[in-house]
Amino acid sequence: MAPGLSIKVASLGAIVSALWGVSVVAHASDDIPLPKQVTWTAYDVGSTGYNQAVAIGSALKNKLGVNLRVLPGKNDVARLAPLRDGKVDFSSAGSDSIYAQEGMFVFGTENWGPIPIRMLLMNISDGASTAMAVTLDSGIEKVADLKGKRFAIVKGSPVSHQLGSALLAFAGLTLDDVQQIEASGFAATAQALQDNSAEAYVTATHTPNNIKLHASPRGLKFLPFPHDDEEGWKRVKEVVPWMFKHTATLGPGIPPEGIEVATTAYPLLIALEETPEDLAYGMTKAMFVLHDDYADGAPGANGWRLSSQKLDEVFQPIHPGAIRYYQEIGVWTPERQKVHEANLHRQSIILDAWEAFFPNAPKGDEAAFEKAWLSARADALTKAGLVTIIEGDD
Repeated sequence: MAPGLSIKVASLGAIVSALWGVSVVAHASDDIPLPKQVTWTAYDVGSTGYNQAVAIGSALKNKLGVNLRVLPGKNDVARLAPLRDGKVDFSSAGSDSIYAQEGMFVFGTENWGPIPIRMLLMNISDGASTAMAVTLDSGIEKVADLKGKRFAIVKGSPVSHQLGSALLAFAGLTLDDVQQIEASGFAATAQALQDNSAEAYVTATHTPNNIKLHASPRGLKFLPFPHDDEEGWKRVKEVVPWMFKHTATLGPGIPPEGIEVATTAYPLLIALEETPEDLAYGMTKAMFVLHDDYADGAPGANGWRLSSQKLDEVFQPIHPGAIRYYQEIGVWTPERQKVHEANLHRQSIILDAWEAFFPNAPKGDEAAFEKAWLSARADALTKAGLVTIIEGDD
């Protein structure tokens, strides 16, 4: 295995009956195999992902006596490096975990390479969403108005770049059409708007950063992504195929009827291929069994519920431990198994391409290495008849 794929993961029977879409209720007798301490990485302090992790940790402690240690990370590498290196058990991630699977951007470098990510479950909150936020005083009314404007983006973050690229693509724009204002993390992008260093950024509608910005002198609003604009949506999905139409109702200034937006699942709870099955099973089960105990503990936390799991629309394989739980409660269907197997096949194509590429790669030349790898990756995926994913402009 090439250096970029060196992965070490720390090793660490009652069946819950449930129908798809029905809450799973916790009982003291439930067998949830978890160690006394579980470690996650999450987005930075104050972010939606971090706040939800804190609420989940409280439920784990109160109901199971399990301590959840949450390590915040300002960017994609900071969140996924501890998982890759076996320093944490899971990561509450976003689309960064897909780019890690794909070996793209910072994950397509000599020291990284594609990673065999395994998903446990996802968060899709009813009212919350990924969105393009702009300051109220900017005069921006639609995505096309962003041309030439200052756009805050997280430095070194594939997620920030690709989501920005996808949402700008709705209006036929790219990152080259805006003034990119680099920030150290997602909280810092919000601060850039408040400090009048930028007019727009990509965010989760319900994050506390937006509440603060909405109450500031600059104000805040979210741009609409009309669901009937099929050409716009086609362009979005060319950049981020796993984005979908959604109506956001949760967030400062959003009217009761909501606004039409483009979103992705966020966060995703992920592990690695080598994560012990019992540990992944226990974490998955705990997330559903304890759902009612943490659902109101942070904005959007209710989106972890069972009925939000789009297991037939995911872009990553599911961990065997999570599959075991889904099978137990009767929601793992043949259709979902086919999607899972297709995602495993995609990962194998990418990983095999990396193994063939790495020995003779132009090491020591970052630009040449990235260019050669992306070409090899694209060739392998195209030969297999699989989508390559369009890269946004950096």
